[in-house]
Amino acid sequence: MKKLLRFITCGNVDDGKSTLIGHLLYESKLLFADQEKALELDSKVGSRGGEIDYALLLDGLLAEREQGITIDVAYRYFTTDERSFIVADTPGHEEYTRNMAVGASFAELAILLVDATKGITVQTKRHARICALMGIRHIVVAVNKMDLVNFEQQRFEAIKRDFLTLATTLDFSTIQVIPVSATNGDNIITASAATPWYEELALLPYLEAINVEEDALATFTLPIQRVSRPNQDFRGFQGQIESGRIAVGDEIIALPSNERAIVKQILVTDRTEQEAVAGQPVTVQLSKEVDVSRGCVLTTDTTLTTAQKFTAHVLVLDTEPLVIGKNYLCKIGTQTIAGVITAITHKINIENGDLVAAESLQKNELAECTIALAEPVIMSTFNTHHTLGSFILIDRLTHMTAACGVIQNLEQTTSIFAQQTTVTAAIREAQKQQRALTLWFTGLSGAGKSTLANEVEKRLVLLGHHTMLLDGDNLRLGLNKNLAFDEASRSENNRRIAEVAKLLNEAGLITLAACISPLEQDRKQAQNIIGEAYIEIFISTPLTTCESRDTKGLYAKARQQEIEAFTGISSPYETPKKPHIIVDTTSLSIEQATDKIMRALASYL
Repeated sequence: MKKLLRFITCGNVDDGKSTLIGHLLYESKLLFADQEKALELDSKVGSRGGEIDYALLLDGLLAEREQGITIDVAYRYFTTDERSFIVADTPGHEEYTRNMAVGASFAELAILLVDATKGITVQTKRHARICALMGIRHIVVAVNKMDLVNFEQQRFEAIKRDFLTLATTLDFSTIQVIPVSATNGDNIITASAATPWYEELALLPYLEAINVEEDALATFTLPIQRVSRPNQDFRGFQGQIESGRIAVGDEIIALPSNERAIVKQILVTDRTEQEAVAGQPVTVQLSKEVDVSRGCVLTTDTTLTTAQKFTAHVLVLDTEPLVIGKNYLCKIGTQTIAGVITAITHKINIENGDLVAAESLQKNELAECTIALAEPVIMSTFNTHHTLGSFILIDRLTHMTAACGVIQNLEQTTSIFAQQTTVTAAIREAQKQQRALTLWFTGLSGAGKSTLANEVEKRLVLLGHHTMLLDGDNLRLGLNKNLAFDEASRSENNRRIAEVAKLLNEAGLITLAACISPLEQDRKQAQNIIGEAYIEIFISTPLTTCESRDTKGLYAKARQQEIEAFTGISSPYETPKKPHIIVDTTSLSIEQATDKIMRALASYL
């Protein structure tokens, strides 16, 4: 079987990336007859006066052909007698840097084009740094348009020196600099007579010969994507093997539970196999029941661990700035969890690599940040494990990919330990003869959360229960008075309420928390903090009813834009997915709504 090389072309806009790959495919006779004919016909109405425009092989979008630039990533598969290839032709325009990063994330080698007439540009430096960030360790610098500088060796050597100076700060294993003319074909397939001073391999022979294989990880790693349970007799764990190999009879560790089990069966698609290796999608059946779900990892690596805080190099991909304190969804492997940027250590000057202080990050900027997650997850440093050491940040409101990054260091909290007390939560519950709960009232402003929480507390006290009511507005006057009303501050407001509720539960109290908590992820975080004691009560009163009440005049001010980011008007409210109790106060009196909640609570008290 021929070895596969996955590579990208990158560099500044109009440096000739698509032309280079198009010429390579055309001259190597790696096109089907209809593709070759279509290229020749399209070129007659192209921008080169009837001469073959090789870029048309990859620039397939109408907008790309109209503007003469690459916008989206174009993938092509081809094979020679020596090797198989998958190439991703990526855009050079700064506006489409995120598309270039996507292409780089799959590649083992990058061909970085440099226009011989312009030399190393800012975008050249940006793409080189992104390649290094994405783990590409092999790079070919194709100094293109050498025909426009009369194939001058001095010009080539100057550009080569400039790039090698840049690369001293980047972690590339191999660097090859080749003089080429993408349009004329010099040094693409065979050595060119125009560059007798260049005595090394042409581009295609170099790609066929280079060894990009790294030492295979000895440890088996399988991030779980899905648990398959078609019947009572079968429970399999599905995902793609990211490293190592596994065989029937091997012992594995299930993380994060650290349970051990023996591999009973391996399925690759619908075939039973005795072993499987990295890159294969598999279903693994174990010898016993273990606690495994999506996001867990099956492995033989005893050093793999969980962490809740890490430092990372990130590339900003969204137009919205990346800011300290804002909450994002962080996707690592098959795990997705809430996270917040706690610090921006520095951003990296694209021009010279200098480290610059920053409070926020703009689109296409590179930086080092510290990120804290809502709970510990399985992760690794990028150099140790690419899949579990890379991540993306997702904007929780727009669901846009805000940034991508690679983990540099895991921060293990070893100096702080939970102190076990003699009087436990269970003892306090027994003393009060009640089950400690948190009744989390959520809904729009004016829905009736505070009113109903107050009435429910009165009923509970009359029944002899010990309670404490946490009202969102009251906490804003004290514990949370230093918080604003932006998304990050609101999330922190909810987190603090949940932490206080947890402490009150440990005191044996029934806690009632009345707060809008508009985002599902914030409510999920509260539930994770509080645990089984969390009871979600959704006051589902519709916006029209809430606004008609407007007892505080808040909706009127929001409509007049006197209040920014007001839930239901200028900020979203995400309807709870699985609340324990639902009450609509539109047609119910306070007594009727309270009665409904108390009846529903009977099974929890």
